[in-house]
Amino acid sequence: MSEIENVDCLIIGSGPAGYTAAIYAARADMKPIMYEGLQPGGQLTTTNEVENFPGYPNGITGPAMMIELKEQAQRFDTDVRPGFITKVDFSGAVHKCWSDDGKEIHAKTIIIATGASAKYLGLPSEQKYLELGGGVSACAVCDGFFYRGQETIIVGAGDSACEEAHYLSKLCTKVTMLVRRDEFRASKIMADRVKNTPNIEILFNTETEEVLGDGQGVTGARIKNNVTGEVKEIPATGFFVAIGHKPNTDIFKDYIKLDEVGYIQYEQPGTSKTNVPGVFVAGDAADKTYRQAITAAGTGCMAALDAERYLSALEH
Repeated sequence: MSEIENVDCLIIGSGPAGYTAAIYAARADMKPIMYEGLQPGGQLTTTNEVENFPGYPNGITGPAMMIELKEQAQRFDTDVRPGFITKVDFSGAVHKCWSDDGKEIHAKTIIIATGASAKYLGLPSEQKYLELGGGVSACAVCDGFFYRGQETIIVGAGDSACEEAHYLSKLCTKVTMLVRRDEFRASKIMADRVKNTPNIEILFNTETEEVLGDGQGVTGARIKNNVTGEVKEIPATGFFVAIGHKPNTDIFKDYIKLDEVGYIQYEQPGTSKTNVPGVFVAGDAADKTYRQAITAAGTGCMAALDAERYLSALEH
């Protein structure tokens, strides 16, 4: 049997939410332990330029920003560990977790900062330019600014796709929206908004065959009408995917209240509390609305403060 490690505060996941929670928890002398997860630094590590996070007047790359946040957490003695939590048991008074290297951890408080993963089409060409940082993105609000005055493509049919298309239309000369079926999934008000925007062209029954590029960045896409079979190429420098996010919350589903998609539900709005006392959530694992680094960091702060108050109440 493995030795049990007892801790005051365990942070599951990194990124702006996890690292901010760690900074606050460590400064409150909670001696937090963090497991960074499968993608240390979270979604921001796939973002080339971050220009909208306060305090960086000249912008910063996503990976560089995550390194700085990690160093700040470690400066206050957060024990940052590679690896991830594979199993949890929140059924008793003690919160039990198991890591991928076989450790069993019993934590008085837990902060879930596992985030969400953007869904992509899965095309090799899409993944190539996503990794290169050369024109593929799953966040128009984060990256749209880099395509101002240019032509872009957005894939999706729901409310968030319509919202992002409308956002891009204010920056770009033309936005081509690719909708796989013959209608939107979005609410009527959102669908009408994009239909009534002159520089948004909507192509229904349309799928992407390949993201085209010059080896450095995106130059367009080859698309196919799935009714007529017609294939054509359209020019664009930005290819945005808005087909949803999947919260990384599967291991908590037996204990934590999730919505129908898998986002963690707050037990008490305006706090970071979940339905399990002593377990808190920060960042995109619970946020399907804003999904920004700054809001994730803010909820990381809230989760650490809520965890500190919970610990203080236990001790008295």
